[in-house]
Order: sequence, then C-alpha cells, then structure tokens
Amino acid sequence: MPGAVLFLYMTCERYTVCMRKASEDAYVSEVMRRLIGRYSDKLQTELVHRNITELFVAVLLSPQCSDKQVNVVTKSLFKKYSGFEDYANADLRALKRDLSGLNYYKTKARNLRKAARMIMSRFDGEVPRTIDQLMELHGVGRKVANVILNEGFGISEHGIAIDTHCITVSRRLGLTRHKTADRIELDLMRKVPKRDWKIISNLLIALGRDTCTARTKFCGRCVLKDICPSSTERNHATSTLSSG
Repeated sequence: MPGAVLFLYMTCERYTVCMRKASEDAYVSEVMRRLIGRYSDKLQTELVHRNITELFVAVLLSPQCSDKQVNVVTKSLFKKYSGFEDYANADLRALKRDLSGLNYYKTKARNLRKAARMIMSRFDGEVPRTIDQLMELHGVGRKVANVILNEGFGISEHGIAIDTHCITVSRRLGLTRHKTADRIELDLMRKVPKRDWKIISNLLIALGRDTCTARTKFCGRCVLKDICPSSTERNHATSTLSSG
C-alpha cells in the first residue's frame, strides 16, 4: 500500500475511533444525567446502619437477600451485638438463630464470626480501608468490598460494585456485552467517568428495581426509554417511522 494511501487510511481509522468514543461518552453522560435526576434519593445504600461496623455487617449479610430482608434482621441484631468483639465471641448456634431470617444464614453466621475475629486480631478492631485487605476476610468478595469502601469511606477508585441488577441493566443499556460481574465492572470503569463510580451502582440498582426488572421491562415509564437500545418504546417508534 503506497505511503500516502496508508496515511489516509490510518487517519480515517483514528477519526472513526475518536467519533465512536465521543458518541459513547455523550451517551453515557446523558444516561448519568437522567438517572441522577430521577433517582437522586437513591444514591446511597438502603441498608440501615449507624456506623462502619454496622455497615460492614449489613453488607456482609446482603448477598442473595433484599435490603428490606437484611434490615429486618439487623434491627434486632444490632441491639444484641454492639461491635466486632461481640460477633467474634458469639455462640455460633445463637448467631445462626439471630440470622435465620436470611438466605444462607448458617454460612453467613460462620463468615461473620470468622471475619470479626480476623478484624480483631489483624486490624485492631477496625474495618480495613483497602480492597485487598477486605477481601482477605471471610465472606467478603469484590462486590461486598467495593460497597463497604464506597459507602463507608467514600473510596471509589478501586472499582464499582456489581450486583444482579447492575448486570441486567448495564447489558440492556448497551454498556457491556459481558455476563460476568468482573468483566462488566471493567467495562463500566472504562466507560463511566471515575467521579461517578461511587454512584453508578446504586443508580443501576434503582433503575433495575423500578422499571428495568429482570423479568419484565416497563419501558413506557422509564426515564431512558428514548435512548436505551433495548427499549421497546424506542424500537416501536423506529418501526412506526420506518413503516410510515
């Protein structure tokens, strides 16, 4: 390929990539603007807590449970156990009974006691502030660690918490084609401005609970109905225009 032609080809390719990136950035910016406008009261977790210890416990207990379900259990739990020392010294059978209103309560009771013991012995009774240290604790995966860092310490540079709502909604919005949480997290970290990492998870969760549920999409009342690539309203309007 002659040099001039090659140069022109590479220039066009770079231009195409730049235009695609600009279009993607504009789309993400509009999605964020609308979601913040619609769900400004949902920017923080709905797990009830008064301090970082209670937040840690609530988030640790939250997998495979609704926030409402966790809040019912922790209402009495937090009255009985005031800190990590109490959880570390708890009778396992009693702790299991205290958590019996949760899914997988037996496993969660064991993990909570083990995590509390490690926090007492290795971290002087304080919740760790790094994702690597948090993930050393029993029952703490990347999602749980990210939520604790984001909600408890305002630290979001490590990543984005991904739950089932985030997986469903981000795929429907065209923000990712992947199905696994770790790959979806990487896609969102690449496309969403870092300043929004702290709130994107809660916004996607709010949308997933409101109009973009796993079983049914209620596109007619969705704030993104005219720009979402999987919106039935948007697709219907396009089909109508084409047939007309």
